[in-house]
Amino acid sequence: MSDTAKRLWDVIEPYVAAEGIELDDFEVLGHGAGTIVRVTVDGEETLSVDRIAELSRGISRLLDDDDPVSGSYTLEVSSPGLERRLRRPRHYEKSLGREVKVKTKGPIAGSVNHVGELREADADGFVVGTEAGAHRIAYADVASARTVFVWEKAAKPGTGH
Repeated sequence: MSDTAKRLWDVIEPYVAAEGIELDDFEVLGHGAGTIVRVTVDGEETLSVDRIAELSRGISRLLDDDDPVSGSYTLEVSSPGLERRLRRPRHYEKSLGREVKVKTKGPIAGSVNHVGELREADADGFVVGTEAGAHRIAYADVASARTVFVWEKAAKPGTGH
């Protein structure tokens, strides 16, 4: 974690924790006037737009006071949504039992693409149950990963299926 990232985490995390919310993730994208600070927050219950706007105002005041990002930037605050990027071990832990799509840096069990149920997660990696079997993947081997929202087909009215 870079010095800027650590400062951001140290400024934002205590505030959102005091609000009963979890600092799920953040990214600093770009540089100069085009810098974007993207903060993702999560709660036990779905966060309303008003609650996210309130958190955004509070985070903005904190960043203005502490100034951990040099120069001007745009602050974006959001919740993870239906399909979320998996970047930290905590993201995997919170997504156990969900469908995931993982791309690895190199082949694991003969493939770089792994789609299936996220079955286990710990400090070092996770297990995805795919059609070809269960595969253990280390976090260091992940190029990208996200949950996949699965639409359940509703029964046709009057048919029961």
